[in-house]
Amino acid sequence: MNSQNRKDIKPGLRVNITQKQDQRTGRLTSGVVKDILTKSAFHSRGIKVRLATGEVGRVQEIVETGHMQGHDD
Repeated sequence: MNSQNRKDIKPGLRVNITQKQDQRTGRLTSGVVKDILTKSAFHSRGIKVRLATGEVGRVQEIVETGHMQGHDD
């Protein structure tokens, strides 16, 4: 899976993102994708998402796929 391709990002995925204010430091924020904000199929710096916590940033790493998580929520 590639964090630059929109087709690889789905709500429910656990990902690491870089928020705008952390771009220079490269600090990653971990969370679960709530919304996909990038409309294009590909973005060179990563697909922009909103996490369940409300934080917005570009996906740097896909940590865990949605089908691996329990669906008992």
